[in-house]
Amino acid sequence: MTHVLRELNRIGSKSHKKEIVEPVTILETPPMIAVGFVGYQQTLRGLKAIGTVWATKMSDEFRRRYYKNWKASKKMAFEKSKHKTDEERGTIIKRIQDHADIVRLICHTQIGLLNLRQKKSHVMEIQVNGGNVGSKVLFCVEKLENPIEVTEVFNTNDMLDTIAVTKGRGTEGVITRWGVTRLPRKSHRGLRKVACIGAWHPARVSYSIARVGQHGFHHRTEKNKKSVFSRQR
Repeated sequence: MTHVLRELNRIGSKSHKKEIVEPVTILETPPMIAVGFVGYQQTLRGLKAIGTVWATKMSDEFRRRYYKNWKASKKMAFEKSKHKTDEERGTIIKRIQDHADIVRLICHTQIGLLNLRQKKSHVMEIQVNGGNVGSKVLFCVEKLENPIEVTEVFNTNDMLDTIAVTKGRGTEGVITRWGVTRLPRKSHRGLRKVACIGAWHPARVSYSIARVGQHGFHHRTEKNKKSVFSRQR
């Protein structure tokens, strides 16, 4: 990643001939594996699942996700779907092609390629857009059991929005949570408080007054992050 940082410094240098350091976040992105796809039909009560087609080969890190105690379990998850005949699979695929409005690819991460203690992979459905339902199903069938690289989805210098959850800090007071000023030393009813939380009328506390409560574990979106890809040697 050193040459990536050097390249960012070179791009960032301006007419004043000084190096400009741009902060970067280094993420490991091992390929995801497609293990199935599901078709949904749009109904008056929302999406209705029509059928799911699973791959015949599934890794243990994916199957672990469906067990609380993998060691003590009988490890029977997806055994029935493995032994389905081509005719049974074709019936489900035909039903998805005829009735589905939305097709989503089921993928899991390869958690074993990362230096983490966790052994259960993350699983998510990724919606396939573009073309008709038949072409979507054909795309999903081709992707089954195959790795999906991050470079198949994103390109260098793409501007991305990242969505995540902030670090949870539990219940915090107004000084930590909102950064209000501490009260003078001689305030006998407390120092780390808001002195006045509002007038007598209106007889309620305004939303703009700093109060105690949950700090962190909030849904946040950071916009316009530039992606730079580098393969490990």
